[in-house]
Amino acid sequence: MEARLGQQDVKRTGTSLLFECKPQRSELTISHLTCNFFLFSYQGNSEEVGCYVAGHPLSKGNCYFEVTIVDTGVRGTIAVGLVPKFYRLDHQPGWLPYSVAYHADNGKLYNGNPVGQQFGPKCARGDRIGCGIHSENIEAGFTTVFFTKNGKEVGSVEVPVSAEGLFPAVGMHSMGEEVKVDLQAEWLLEEDDSMMMVDSHEDDWGRLYDVRVSGTLLEYVGKGKSIMDVGLAQARQPLTTRCHYYELEIVDAGEKCYIALGLARRDYPRNRHPGWSRGSVAYHADDGKIFHGSGVGDAFGPRCFKGDIMGCGIMFPRDYILEGEGDVDDWDRLEVRPGHAGVQNVLYLNDEEEEEEDGEEVEQGQEGRKVMVFFTRNGKLMGRREMAVPPGGLYPTVGMMSSGEKVKVDLHPLSG
Repeated sequence: MEARLGQQDVKRTGTSLLFECKPQRSELTISHLTCNFFLFSYQGNSEEVGCYVAGHPLSKGNCYFEVTIVDTGVRGTIAVGLVPKFYRLDHQPGWLPYSVAYHADNGKLYNGNPVGQQFGPKCARGDRIGCGIHSENIEAGFTTVFFTKNGKEVGSVEVPVSAEGLFPAVGMHSMGEEVKVDLQAEWLLEEDDSMMMVDSHEDDWGRLYDVRVSGTLLEYVGKGKSIMDVGLAQARQPLTTRCHYYELEIVDAGEKCYIALGLARRDYPRNRHPGWSRGSVAYHADDGKIFHGSGVGDAFGPRCFKGDIMGCGIMFPRDYILEGEGDVDDWDRLEVRPGHAGVQNVLYLNDEEEEEEDGEEVEQGQEGRKVMVFFTRNGKLMGRREMAVPPGGLYPTVGMMSSGEKVKVDLHPLSG
């Protein structure tokens, strides 16, 4: 059975196959490296998707394949997943019914729908994305499809299986993207690996830019050449009365220790350090300053170095209730409203009024109640800053900006 790639003619030149789309809307080049390895590169005009579908479906004897990102190109819009036999080749895997795919550019899972759901971390150059099926239930009309990143499982989803089966597929959609496909890769979850995966927290992060996640370790992988090269990691869930505090340990200060820990609104700009823009506040390790919605910081605490533990939390008022707080799977609809019942919490805002700090600007366009954000260093309180809670809440946000920076983050240090 021949593989399918675009609306194509197939031209064979030695060990290389060139697939040209008709009409000329997009094209992929495929090079046959070895028996099971193929190199794909997108060479279209980014107006149309380039899609490859393997010639054989996954089966009990061959239930897994892997794609290595050689180059992310302009946008890194690379999708890896499974599709039906006659899938439309001008669509990314996962966009149409009976297909599922993990998308590298945003870490989302697309399951038969052009609107994805947050699933795992983004993937960058050098990362390996794997996709497989649990073969024990493939005969029942449904199977569990799982995805991996660099050999560790990211997550799984149950999908229907057509009579022809589910075929490995790769989609690309911007200039310069290049991947290597191994159609007979092996992935074995050993006991030691499974025990380690219990402590993996990659799914805790909703947004990752120029930051690589390995369990609780965040590593800066950006250029680190200018103030625009911020590496940003933002948690998937905001702080609440049930989980009101988080910490990071500086594992490696890197070149400049441009590490910031704080809270920010969900749509916070990706190229801005926490604290620099509206709707955010952060304690910066390199100079010990606090930044509150401004690029100019105020003296706040001591500088932080390798081995130091920085913490950030919220002192919620006793009558504070976050609408929908019990539904951890739907954080898009969270709204702040006053409450009438007491909420159990370790830290409460003191009853007496807090004096407003000199020079603090009123945040524009913010709605909701104000809360007191506090910061710690090695278990000692450094100070507090009052700020308004934006719609949706305040999300733990970590920024890094110089080569070699690494931090270990615990989003639930008080919950065991």
